Formats: sequence, C-alpha cells, structure tokens
Amino acid sequence: MSAAPGRSQASSHRSAQHGGASVNAIDFAGRVHAHFDRVCNHLLDELAPGEELTLNLNAEDTLFVRFNGNRVRQNTDVEQLNLSLRLQSQGRTVEKSRTLTGNFEADQAATACLLSQCRQEALVLPIDPNQVPIQNNGSSNEEFRGALLAPEQVVAAVVEPAEGCDLAGLYAGGTVIRANRNSKGQSHWFATETFFLDYSIYNGPKAAKGSYAGSRWSAAEWAANLARSKTLLQLLSQPQQDVKPGAYRSYLAPRALSDLVGMLGWNALSASAWKQGRSPFKKLAEKELRLSPLLSIDENFALGLTPRFNSLGEVSASTLPLIRDGALQTLLVNSRTAKEYGLVANGANESEGPRALDVRPGSLQQADILRELGTGLYLSNLHYLNWSDPVSARVTGMTRYACFWVEDGEIVGPIQDLRWDESLYSALGSKLMALTAQAEIDPAVDTYYQRALGGSRTPGALIDGFTFTL
Repeated sequence: MSAAPGRSQASSHRSAQHGGASVNAIDFAGRVHAHFDRVCNHLLDELAPGEELTLNLNAEDTLFVRFNGNRVRQNTDVEQLNLSLRLQSQGRTVEKSRTLTGNFEADQAATACLLSQCRQEALVLPIDPNQVPIQNNGSSNEEFRGALLAPEQVVAAVVEPAEGCDLAGLYAGGTVIRANRNSKGQSHWFATETFFLDYSIYNGPKAAKGSYAGSRWSAAEWAANLARSKTLLQLLSQPQQDVKPGAYRSYLAPRALSDLVGMLGWNALSASAWKQGRSPFKKLAEKELRLSPLLSIDENFALGLTPRFNSLGEVSASTLPLIRDGALQTLLVNSRTAKEYGLVANGANESEGPRALDVRPGSLQQADILRELGTGLYLSNLHYLNWSDPVSARVTGMTRYACFWVEDGEIVGPIQDLRWDESLYSALGSKLMALTAQAEIDPAVDTYYQRALGGSRTPGALIDGFTFTL
C-alpha cells in the first residue's frame, strides 16, 4: 500500500498544531483508498458473464483510551479494514465478508477465495423474487477533515482539567471510512475524522454522565462540558427525593430526548414494517393520528455523521423530511421494500432505520427551563428502552444518572431510579409543551467490532404529564 500525498496546505497546518494527527489521517485514508481500488479492480476483472458484484469497505484507524479514577486504564490503537462481497448470479444473492491485511498479494488471494465461496453457495440457493438488480447509482467522494488531538496529547488533555474528579470513560478518536463500488461502475467514498469522550464522574455510588464529541477538540469546550457534569454531581449530594408513581411534568435533556426518539429506529419509520403491520407509527402513516405541531424531524446527512450512500451504493437526499409539524412526511424505503410493495425507494439502508436523525429546535431558552418546568422532574438520561405496546407506540424505560425533583423552578434533590411508560403519540404529541432553542449532537458511540457511524441532533423537551409506573 502506498501513501497518498497531503491534500492541502490547511491539512498540513492543522497537523503542525495537533502533533501530526491530520497528516496521519491523510496518510491512512490515502493508503486505504488506493488499496481498496486495487482489490476491487482485481475482483471485478474476475467476474464471469451473468455475474454482478457489489463491494463495501468498512475501515478505521482509531485510538482508544479507557479511563478509570481519572487515570489511564487501557489504551490501544486499532487499524482495521473489512471488505464485504455481494454476488448476484442467476437471480440469486450471496454476501460474505472478511478482514483485509493491507498487503495486496495476500488480499488478492483471500478475496478471490471469498468470491469462489460465494459462487459455490449461489449454486444451491433458490431464486430470490425480490432481488434488487445492481445498478450504477453514480459516484461520490466526501471527506470531513478534523483537528483531533495527537495520540501523545490525549491523556493530558482529558485528565488535567478533571483533576480531583473520579472520572471513568472512553475516548475514541481517528479516521473512519466507508466505501462502495460495483460492477456497473458505481464508486462511493466517505472518510471522516471524529472523536468522542463518553464519560461519567462519580461521588461514591452516585454518578453524572456526560459526553463530548466532534471533529475538532477544544480545551474550552471540554472544560465547559466537564463543568456542567460537575454541577449535576454536586446536586446529587442533596437529599434524595421520594417520588411516587404518577404523571409529572418532565424536562428531558437533549441526551434523554435522543434516547427517546432513538426508538423511531425500531420499525417506527420503516416502510416494510408499516406494510407488514408491525410499525408503531401505523396510525401516523395512515393519517389517523398526528404528533405535536411543534415537532419536525429530518434525516440530515449534512451533519457529517454518516455517509449518504447505503450498502447498495444508493444515495439519499442530503436532507429528507420525515415529520413536519407533527405530520408524517415520508417513511424510510429501501429498494427491496420498494420492489416488493410498489413504493419509491429513498436511499434507506436495509433496516430502514434513521442514520442521522435531526429534531428541529424550538424556542425554550436554556435559562428558562427550570422556571417553565415549575414542579416536576428533570431527566438527564434514559435507558433500557423498549416497546411496551407497539400498536399504540408505547415505550417503557428507566431514568438514569443525574435526574432530579424540581419544585417551583428550583432543583430540590435527586430521585431514585423510576420506571416510566408513555406513548410517543402523547409524549411527542398532545403532551409536548416546548422544545429548547439549543440542540446537541449525540453521536453513536458503539465500538463492537468497529466504531459506529451515525447519531442524532436533538434539543431538550418539556413534556406535561409524563407517566411513571414504578
């Protein structure tokens, strides 16, 4: 694999300020791009008549640093490439994947073997009546350059502002790549430099959770983020409040609202789930119900959280309106669903879940949140969410971390964990009182097998009569 030259003077300038991180990212992206193209060219040249092939690459060069007690517990740098092959032959589809070494001769032999395995498996499969033919959906090239900390700067940048705190968490930063090519000439490339610091600070058994993420590390932003978490932790030292089950006016902080609207990815916006009668938003899709006129939600790829192309190389619109003023505008439709049910595809992925959810902010100012809440609950985080009654879009979950009882616009003290159960038709409909003017990005922080892409941008939400059951 050969290194690519630097892209621009701006990239070189950033690397001088940040210990060479951007130069390393350019080098990695350039090497991977060249290697991917070379492997693809070899495989595409090996296709027999009647065969079509789609290739997808997931790659990353990520520094992981795990903290405990505000000290480094573990650190490692992961560079990995994974290639998947989707072979279509005689109406049959086979998909297989493997990791690449980065050495062309080794990867040439390994991927040729993988292609052979796909051919053998295709011989025994039945014909797929809903197979989506491979097409040329064009080409794209998007690279989002960042200004990340150099590896040797990470520890000091995190722990020095947090001195005196019992901080535990995970920093992950580096380059993540997605690429796609097919035998019809299609070619897509996406590379982004991002980081996240997913952390908690503790006072004995009590904890306040925070996250700091982006593409440019800022010491001032990290200090302000940490200060907010410290304030919440201090409030946890006040006497715990005993809150009985019931319906309370509640403020969901942006991270908590992100947890709640994340349920839309569990079939609520899926066209196939709607057609099969499994969608929690069936009544919304069929215009029987609507949500609050305060609520508008887009699929917004301009956030730079994930590529616009899916595994077939189909490219979504930069912004796709999902909900406008409480009314459903469109469901997410992939090509297979479109073929099966006679719909129009809009670039959705196989799961037909949102990849870059963007909830439009409202007018509630940060300084007015507690006053508008009055008496009720301030919820920083939610977890263990699941559908309790999908037909009525009812969700259940638990409160988590820094959640408080508020009286007359003043935080009185923390609460014990509570179970809640609420319909999205109510929480995001008739009970939704206001959305904050400020919104925050909540990036995907999954690191199973590889760093995830995607996430959401959400404001805070003031909800009247949010129902708590235990």
